[in-house]
Amino acid sequence: MLDQAEASAPDRSTTKPVISAKSLDLTFQTNDGPVHALSGVDLDIGKGEFVSFIGPSGCGKTTFLRCIAALETPTGGTLTVNGMSPDEARRARAYGYVFQAAGLYPWRTIEKNIALPLEIMGYSKSEQDARIERVLDLVELSNFGKKYPWQLSGGMQQRASIARALAFDADILLMDEPFGALDEIVRDHLNEQLLDLWARTEKTIGFVTHSIPEAVYLSTKIVVMSPRPGRITDVIDSPLPKERPLDIRDTPEFLQIAHRVREGLRAGHAYDD
Repeated sequence: MLDQAEASAPDRSTTKPVISAKSLDLTFQTNDGPVHALSGVDLDIGKGEFVSFIGPSGCGKTTFLRCIAALETPTGGTLTVNGMSPDEARRARAYGYVFQAAGLYPWRTIEKNIALPLEIMGYSKSEQDARIERVLDLVELSNFGKKYPWQLSGGMQQRASIARALAFDADILLMDEPFGALDEIVRDHLNEQLLDLWARTEKTIGFVTHSIPEAVYLSTKIVVMSPRPGRITDVIDSPLPKERPLDIRDTPEFLQIAHRVREGLRAGHAYDD
């Protein structure tokens, strides 16, 4: 199974990375002194990859995602997104961002929430309607566009948030623990749906999580990070096939990767002792 998956994996060695970080540092200046959030981060993410970032709280995984989105500014090293600076990529609408909370406006219907970035970007009403219909179908909410957020479950609200991030069809989707507050059954279902959506859209996805099984199940690449200052302790290219039923989590291949992630997390903690 491993050999077959490796043989069928696309060769990205000659393609230019979509996201590239070189010796990236970020230090916050606070009243209590400097806080070193990221230190010497080197990472390339190829087109169409699903990359999960995992590590303990405060390890810099969300901070790194925010640097990609130009929500934080690195204090050292370089970072490019589609060959541009993060700020240039933001102005070029290169990515959609899904936060931990769905962040839907309760006075707007689901379709009006999805329309918000399209309104800001000046799309015509007919183009807005076409895009809203398409992304609602992608996240399996076609019959819920007229509903208000409070009429939907937590999982459905997060799917609406994903639809909003997909509405302007950016090539990159950044997701900051979007399923962290959901129960395990709902989370499993949304993991399956997210893999299906990724397969259909071929987006490049950056995904922050605290869950080892979630990271292994979803990803083509798993980035393991250490406690602050955030460093990368391991980068694991997954040999699992692209199509992944939930019961793949019981296979020796899956458990082997999960063990390596766990060891990487332990190594990161040991580094600080």
